[in-house]
Amino acid sequence: MSRRLIVEADGGSRGNPGPAGYGALVRDADTGRVLAERAASVGRATNNVAEYGGLVAGLQAALDLDPTAEVEVRMDSKLVVEQMSGRWKVKHPDMQKLALQAQQLARQLRDVRYTWVPRAQNGAADALANSAMDGKPVHRDPAAEPVVLEDDVQPSAEPAPLVTTVTHLLRHGQTEHTPERRFSGRNELPLSLTGRAEAGAAAARAAELGIEVVVASPLRRTRETAEIVAASLALPVQFDEDLVELDFGRLEGLTFEEAAARHPLAARRFMTDVSLAAPGGESIADVSARVTRARQRILTEHAGRTVLVVSHVTPIKLLLAAGLDVADQVVHRVFLDAASLSTVTWSSDGRASVRLVNDTAHLR
Repeated sequence: MSRRLIVEADGGSRGNPGPAGYGALVRDADTGRVLAERAASVGRATNNVAEYGGLVAGLQAALDLDPTAEVEVRMDSKLVVEQMSGRWKVKHPDMQKLALQAQQLARQLRDVRYTWVPRAQNGAADALANSAMDGKPVHRDPAAEPVVLEDDVQPSAEPAPLVTTVTHLLRHGQTEHTPERRFSGRNELPLSLTGRAEAGAAAARAAELGIEVVVASPLRRTRETAEIVAASLALPVQFDEDLVELDFGRLEGLTFEEAAARHPLAARRFMTDVSLAAPGGESIADVSARVTRARQRILTEHAGRTVLVVSHVTPIKLLLAAGLDVADQVVHRVFLDAASLSTVTWSSDGRASVRLVNDTAHLR
């Protein structure tokens, strides 16, 4: 019976494109023991290119360990998994080169299959990728290191207590775009009279929630909503650029029907594939990368506190997706009203719980 190995791989980019790095490790499928770890910078690149870098490094490490092994590659990149499984085409030139390199490595192994996993199940590879982006490359083969017996290990300190951080997610109040359901991204539209009334109602509700910190997107509609709520709580507003709405590019200001008429192919592809950008704008995957950064900052800087996050439809849906530990595609299946509240709690052990979605009781 051939040996079975598991490759866990990931990559990231701080800026997309920006400083990027990958992480990969190889486990024994039967024991779970880590046999090899790799992390390295790939210079300035996109998330997807970095993820392919992690795949190549993981396959190479598996090949170095045992060319006769059966390998299961686990990644949280739907794009890479689908492309390497042959179901999606590889169009980006840099990714084509890396995909070819990965295919050549895979052919040298006994058998390779690809499995998509949620982000929460790929934490070890993600940590290696972040180590690479922090300028700390890794090339480690724990299997070759001496085994330390349990009796030789001194008792450790008491485990750190669990810390729970509560995030209440508030969508901004209405603007002139909202009633007509127009794509509303990076514009600086103010709140309408209805939107200001909604923000006031949200402020009354926030007073009951024990809010300690207010963090908001700096766009005008979120800034105005946050300032109305924060003033009622006597709190300052902290602004985070990573919480801004998706850049809809040439779809900005259009209704769904207008977008379908003017940009039929681009609009349809954008609405069905989270990795594809709106024409002249961003993809949901792009927004997901920066919302992840914002979430990590909030959980680090405000650990154990109750935080009001004032943002937009796409970032809030992505925070809910992270809380549910589901793929970003879920954004197409969630509806959020203007000035609605949603709640996610985050535990320091990595668990999360979605407590509320699209609550509008305070608006009635």
